[in-house]
Amino acid sequence: MFRKYLQMYRGILLCALVSLGIGIIAGMIDAVFGRTLLWITDFRMAHALLLVPFLPLGGLLILWMYKRFSQESFKGMSLVFEAGFGFRDRIPAVLIPLVMVSTWITHLFGGSAGREGVAVQLGATVANAFSRRIDLPNGPRIFLIAGMAAGFAGLFQTPLAATFFAMEVLVAGSLQYEALLPAITAAYAASYTSHWLGLEKFTVKLSEAMIVEPSTILKLIAAGIAFGIVGGLFAHFLDISKNRFSTLIKDPFKKIAFMGCVLAVLLLVFQMGRYGGLGTNLILASFSGEMIYSYDWLLKLALTVLTLSAGYQGGEVTPLFAIGASLGVVLAKLLGLPVMLTAALGYAAVFGSATNTLLAPILIGAEVFGSSNVVYFAAVCSLAYVFNGNRTIYSKQKKFNYFDGQASGEEDQ
Repeated sequence: MFRKYLQMYRGILLCALVSLGIGIIAGMIDAVFGRTLLWITDFRMAHALLLVPFLPLGGLLILWMYKRFSQESFKGMSLVFEAGFGFRDRIPAVLIPLVMVSTWITHLFGGSAGREGVAVQLGATVANAFSRRIDLPNGPRIFLIAGMAAGFAGLFQTPLAATFFAMEVLVAGSLQYEALLPAITAAYAASYTSHWLGLEKFTVKLSEAMIVEPSTILKLIAAGIAFGIVGGLFAHFLDISKNRFSTLIKDPFKKIAFMGCVLAVLLLVFQMGRYGGLGTNLILASFSGEMIYSYDWLLKLALTVLTLSAGYQGGEVTPLFAIGASLGVVLAKLLGLPVMLTAALGYAAVFGSATNTLLAPILIGAEVFGSSNVVYFAAVCSLAYVFNGNRTIYSKQKKFNYFDGQASGEEDQ
């Protein structure tokens, strides 16, 4: 009996130590990726008129790199989900430089995309390399989740949200508790490492107070439903757009060149690149009292969907933050709610709705905006989760069926 417990605790300790290593390495890579991306963003915003017209050429360069070095890596997040479900043993290590450089190119020339998908892929690839060398029961899946948490946490420095995002995103409606200790260890290690290497965390101090009364509760319900619908529509339109354009233009080089030309024109026509890149300009405007137009969230949504459908690299989450925050400002003025708080609720809730996750957005709200309003984040994010139409930006995500206790997805159909 004693030997059994000793072996169990030895396995737990080994998992934690390996996850610590995964977190440190992922945090280092995130720091390089994130700091370079921020510099590129500032450079592009200062020279948008010169750089955005070259977006089609940037797209062709991205596709050439993947075709030349690893066409398999172009699947991106799908590789992570396939590894998580045991459909593949290996994520190619060359994915790391490819996805970093291709995302830098996307942002340099103004493509509207995010960065979290890249960070999660980076962490998952690092973890996959570790798991192939360490023989532990269910080790590949556990370390993959730890790597996903590390990648997310290293970039955003929200380790609790990153932990639960990684634990719940593979199968919506189910938590992978066996990965809790490795995931939280890797997440905190990555967060502290990237911060130590100079990557700053985005935080906002909310000073507005919410007066709780029946009318306020009804307004929050309306806002939560709206955030859920918008997040679900983003996921829905992204799926349709990817499939439609791939059918209409089968050659990926022709597709990215044509759509890159259209995007370059649209990005310049719509306020000289206001809706390009990560969307951090819209996020900062939402929380600093700068001008937010009633259509900002809609144009950011449309241009992000087009950018990712064309084949440009990045992610969806930071644009989702921008969409949610700017929509929150609009709804706050329409419903008579505190502007910054409603923007913060939208920031978290639209992300949760589009990714089909619940705990992660609530914790994002607490870690970015402080814990004093966590009750409002829990209520609004829960409504958004319910009203998202059960849609997700991740095509390989499975959904837990409570009636038969199993997860189902595309592979099962």
